[in-house]
Amino acid sequence: MKPLRTFLLGAGVVCLVHCNGVAVACAACYGKSDSPMAQGMNAGIYALLAVIGTVLSGAATFFVVLARRASNFAKTQEDSPVR
Repeated sequence: MKPLRTFLLGAGVVCLVHCNGVAVACAACYGKSDSPMAQGMNAGIYALLAVIGTVLSGAATFFVVLARRASNFAKTQEDSPVR
């Protein structure tokens, strides 16, 4: 097991050394924030935030409606005569 781990670690190091051009940061991370890639990434972030906000507000609304219905049901049970 030890030789396999050593081989995989060595292969990983060789890959990192020889493939360093692939690991260059994108325009958003590299500092060119006015590039189309950075604008597209920002638009994607805003779209995901909108989806998450919509889903969370829908879930919150659902639980508020359930709480109100339960409260109204409890009030009607108190007001109704017992049979």
